[in-house]
Amino acid sequence: MSFRLNPLTRRKLQRFRSIKRGYYSFLVLGALLLAAAFGELLVNSRALIVHYQGHTYFPTYTAFHPGTDFGLSYSYETNYRALQQEFEKQHDGNWVLMPLVPYNPIENDFRQGVYPPTAPSLAERHFLGTDTTGRDVLARLFYGFRTAMIFSLLYMAFVYLLGITIGCAMGYFGGTFDLLTQRLVEIWSNIPFLYIVIIVASIVTPNLGWLLAIVVLFSWTGMTYYMRTATYQEKSRDYVAAAQVMGAGTGRIIFRHILPNTLSTLVTFIPFTLASAITLLTALDFLGFGLPPPTPSWGELLRQGTANLDAPWIVASAFAALVVVLSLVTFIGEAIREAFDPKKFTVYK
Repeated sequence: MSFRLNPLTRRKLQRFRSIKRGYYSFLVLGALLLAAAFGELLVNSRALIVHYQGHTYFPTYTAFHPGTDFGLSYSYETNYRALQQEFEKQHDGNWVLMPLVPYNPIENDFRQGVYPPTAPSLAERHFLGTDTTGRDVLARLFYGFRTAMIFSLLYMAFVYLLGITIGCAMGYFGGTFDLLTQRLVEIWSNIPFLYIVIIVASIVTPNLGWLLAIVVLFSWTGMTYYMRTATYQEKSRDYVAAAQVMGAGTGRIIFRHILPNTLSTLVTFIPFTLASAITLLTALDFLGFGLPPPTPSWGELLRQGTANLDAPWIVASAFAALVVVLSLVTFIGEAIREAFDPKKFTVYK
């Protein structure tokens, strides 16, 4: 069974590729997402490979190895950076391969006579320096990016699920159901979101699941209004009447006939939804109502940076990362909107 795109979809994709700024931004963001998915291979305090006395170990994705496994005197987890230096001194065929950034995002790197935050150092492999508690800024930026993307993708999925389902039902059934649902949506959308976050944060420690649930519950209403209008428009078309005459059920008409005809416009909302989710998470973390410490996040780095302007590498790194990612997402969104605009593929006779 082969999957073939229809000519109209192929034309839209070709047009997207022709918009260089959006297409190259898509490639760069895709590369960043791929790197984040395998982040432990690039940014991690565990070694990628340890070769010791003829045996090879892969600590990154395996259970922790105590120091005694490699001839050290302690039984807690091996310090692989120190182990690498020790093997280099011995010259007996043992070696350690570390990631590019040999630190994890929650590890405190305290050195005698050195007080954090410390400036960027190639010798210590703190390429963007450390924060106020000695944690590597680049590691926290990297894993903060992964956290932000996981949050934004889940946010988008649940917001679309709720908004599309409720909006389609409002537009299709109309009448009293539509009127009552509109009033309920208006009441719900007027509940102060930030106050709810503050109340919940004072009761429980808001982890990623809690925060995602609260944000989604107060963010789906905008999509509902769009889908209601789009469903009203599509419901009046002949193909819906034909499906009803042929005995198609309500669910089939909505999800197999009406919804696919609104997807081209829905796709254009995706990048901007992701951008708003990243911005929202960063803002909540900056205000102190987001993810709990020591979870790596850009908002927490921005808060540290603004409170410690004598260490400008903290705020500069976080701000630059936020600007770059939001710019990439915005460029992609503009290109998708231009490529998938139905007006560019519609001929009126």
